[in-house]
Amino acid sequence: MAVKIRLRRMGAKKAPFYRVVVADSRFPRDGRFIEEIGYYDPTKEPSVVNIDGEKAKKWIELGAQPTDTVRVLLKKIDVL
Repeated sequence: MAVKIRLRRMGAKKAPFYRVVVADSRFPRDGRFIEEIGYYDPTKEPSVVNIDGEKAKKWIELGAQPTDTVRVLLKKIDVL
């Protein structure tokens, strides 16, 4: 099972809000997921990033691969 740490889009049209989730890569973007580890709100100024670093590190140790966007967010909060 290929596990990814990725963004799940929420919110209204033209007002995106993202949840950072751990999901099987075969499932759709907004479909089933394993665990929610945080959120990202780009509409605020400055953008709000709230990710549980301990859970993220645990999943990365177990082999989950963060997507490019999530990797940037994890570096922003000093997890990677």
